[in-house]
Amino acid sequence: MDKTVAVIPARGGSKGIPGKNLVPLLGKPLIAWSIEQAKDAQCIDSVWVSSDSQEILKVAEHYGAKGILRPTEIAHDTASSESAWLHALDEIERLGHHPVHMIGIQATSPIRASVDFDLAMATFKREACDTLFTAMEMEDFLVWRIDPEDGYVPVNYDYKNRQMRQQIEKRFLENGSFYIMDTKILRSQQNRLGGKIGIYAMEKYKMFQIDTREDIKLCEVVMQGYNLVGDCVLSG
Repeated sequence: MDKTVAVIPARGGSKGIPGKNLVPLLGKPLIAWSIEQAKDAQCIDSVWVSSDSQEILKVAEHYGAKGILRPTEIAHDTASSESAWLHALDEIERLGHHPVHMIGIQATSPIRASVDFDLAMATFKREACDTLFTAMEMEDFLVWRIDPEDGYVPVNYDYKNRQMRQQIEKRFLENGSFYIMDTKILRSQQNRLGGKIGIYAMEKYKMFQIDTREDIKLCEVVMQGYNLVGDCVLSG
């Protein structure tokens, strides 16, 4: 039985970059990177791609994933990833599998390594989490916001009493790379996060994702620079 399944939502439509999930990235379709990383992870038993596009499903199956045809009513640009994950869970169970954990992967965040899934799952189990998200620690970021009345105001420090960087409270930026979910929590709360929530902190360079065409070149440079372009992506 597949106890841990990875599900990658990948719609056919995209406003920013047409056909984004299949756009070439270092010689492979964008979605292929997430599929191969997940397939190489020791903690993942099977990899599934949920899409309304037959072309995406064909490419996904070529790279070793199993395809799930997503209904058009949950494949529009405002449909949540949760709707795709829940539909995928229904389909996976219909095929006779009863996964305990689901790893929801964002295809547009290709800068990761297979070992990230394994390390995150180790954290998930060690801390007895129900759900977990990936993030970047904002250890040296001084954050400001715009207040309607007071203008620019600091969020995480007092500029009149500036602390040493080491004294600033730790904060984490959710990067959306992937989520680990107990399938019972996903069903009961209809949300990727719930119960006891854990964090897997990733390196800063893994925060980048592809939203515009400029991001493609940036991600290519980062992936080449950090040696994440081999046939078997096992280390970061």
